[in-house]
Amino acid sequence: MTAGWSEASEKNKDPILAVLRKELPTKRLNVLEIGSGIGQHAVFFAEHLPQLDWQTSDLIEHHEGITARVRASRLKNAHVPRELDVKNFPLDRSYDVVFTANTSHIMSIDEVRDMFAGVAEVLEAHGLFVLYGPVNRDGEFTSESNAQFDHQLRARAAHMGIRDDRQLDQFANDGGLSRVSDHDMPANNRILIWQRL
Repeated sequence: MTAGWSEASEKNKDPILAVLRKELPTKRLNVLEIGSGIGQHAVFFAEHLPQLDWQTSDLIEHHEGITARVRASRLKNAHVPRELDVKNFPLDRSYDVVFTANTSHIMSIDEVRDMFAGVAEVLEAHGLFVLYGPVNRDGEFTSESNAQFDHQLRARAAHMGIRDDRQLDQFANDGGLSRVSDHDMPANNRILIWQRL
């Protein structure tokens, strides 16, 4: 099977990489990616940040494409996906970093809450949760295009929608995580980082 291709992932990979280089320790780190999609981010970040041991994950229906891309990369620090449903988080091991991109506005709000609860369970002490995507600031859209995107999401499926950073902070705080960083990104996206206390 040929792995798919995402133009959005191609455009945002370098800005995200710059933040990861700034925010992540340079030592060896075990990373869990939630919602690896087609694995495009995984192999790019694993290639450019060789100190990261990158574990992909997603629902089982996405595994074939992720596996094809990871195996084609021949990277020793990028791994074929684990099955992960945020409603039933695998708790058999822990990670130094959890990364997710463009997932919180696709999930239902209950699934977002479940994701934060699961992340809190698998993060090592002082571990980091890195979330990339469109996120409102203090109850307000950060751009008119994000307001339009939110309308499109909710028209497609009632459970979707751009989340507010205050609500994400509450989910994080409920699991013992505290926000330590906030980066404005291109195309009206943000990276928010929480740390396990």
